[in-house]
Amino acid sequence: MRQLHPWDLQPTNAIALQKELKSQLKIQPLEGKPQFIAGADLSFDRGSDTVWAGIVVLSLPDLQIVESRGQQATAPFPYVPGLLSFREAPAILQVWETLEQKPDILIADGQGTAHPRGFGVACHLGLWLDIPTIGCAKTLLCGKFGDLAEERGAHQPLIYKKEFIGAALRTKKRVSPVFVSPGNLINLEDSTKILLGCDGGYRIPEPTRQAHLFVNRLRLAAK
Repeated sequence: MRQLHPWDLQPTNAIALQKELKSQLKIQPLEGKPQFIAGADLSFDRGSDTVWAGIVVLSLPDLQIVESRGQQATAPFPYVPGLLSFREAPAILQVWETLEQKPDILIADGQGTAHPRGFGVACHLGLWLDIPTIGCAKTLLCGKFGDLAEERGAHQPLIYKKEFIGAALRTKKRVSPVFVSPGNLINLEDSTKILLGCDGGYRIPEPTRQAHLFVNRLRLAAK
């Protein structure tokens, strides 16, 4: 794991750091054939700085869970839209260190390049871990897209300030799209293929769906 920077930053410094780190991203075709893929997510009570972070590793192509790791932590950064990686990434990185089976690809429940400064949590994690990462968000953070066909696999470019930042992707017929964008060491085309290949029958790709269920179980068990 790379040590890119300290986490105790002011929001203005965090914004400047995002702009600086963006230049280090490598958006490129995926290299090699992945055998293991993971989803990462956080769960927390609204207004609380206590978070439960988790990573669930699945085998490919059968999407069987091989490892689930999680822990409780205190977020080092306040909730600031556009700067969520400074709040979420430290706990996810702590969980990463406990994994016995490191995945070849990590999907984050959030944005990659589909971010106002082109540097969402998937990008941040991708640089720290130096592995291919993908952002798969349930809600649109920025940008616009055209009419989307109802069929599974339909996608439209996501445009923000005349730049191509990701795509709206329908993972299930007649269900709201997810918003996919590369984080690091992968491009949008391969990110889309990977997400469609992680079909567990739900709108959310199976790695992040399982991570979401896992961290919510951790949070509820702690009450």
